[in-house]
Amino acid sequence: MTVFEAAAGSMPAGMTPVARIRSAAVRLGLPHLAETLERHTAYASAEAMGHLDFLDMVLAEELAARGERRFRTALRRARLPHHKTLDDFDFTYQPDLDEQRVRELTTLAFIPAKANVALLGPPGVGKTHIAVGLAVAACRAGYTVSFTTVDDMARQLKAGSANGSRLACDLSPYLRPDLLVIDEVGYQPFAHAEAALIFDVLSRRYEKGATILTSNRGFHDWGHVFGDEALATAILDRLLHHCTVVDINGPSYRRRSIT
Repeated sequence: MTVFEAAAGSMPAGMTPVARIRSAAVRLGLPHLAETLERHTAYASAEAMGHLDFLDMVLAEELAARGERRFRTALRRARLPHHKTLDDFDFTYQPDLDEQRVRELTTLAFIPAKANVALLGPPGVGKTHIAVGLAVAACRAGYTVSFTTVDDMARQLKAGSANGSRLACDLSPYLRPDLLVIDEVGYQPFAHAEAALIFDVLSRRYEKGATILTSNRGFHDWGHVFGDEALATAILDRLLHHCTVVDINGPSYRRRSIT
């Protein structure tokens, strides 16, 4: 008995070839092939495709569909506030922004290099949009991504520490992803315990994972943000060692939408 005969014998009697292929595709974890089989066979018949060309087509589409499913799953797990890309960003509204510098970041070379990106500027200039755009590109490229505001991260870390003990706090949600996006640093100052937990995350990600950080405050103000000049210096020392800094000092997009 051939392999083909044995496989055919495992299917219920009376099934058509199309039904058998669809059933086998489902069992093999090829849902796109199962859903599109009749369309593919009709196209192959109309184009008089050979067997190898037909197989090449259906496998290529299955791989593309699988990649799209992985991308959508990655986006969901990243918990991004929106899914805007850099193609949606209006660079003409920020003429002083170095567009080429931003475009270079879309190669995502900083992620395997475990380097960082700091986006600085006043509210509304597009820092979060650029950060999210890079995060979406990272999801598309197959990297694991996690997004958080710094305030949410501080609350989660504080809640996870038993009696304020830093040693008991679970940092893994912020250490696992290939890319961690920390948004809105500088809007509110932190108590020392919270600042110390944020330092723990950035310290343990140092040269082990890429981080994008947005802030409305210049680095010279971070001593006030973290309530401790020495702690702020230690954070910046790790953040800036391998870091691309992008300053955005133009007008607010939000004010444009109001006028």
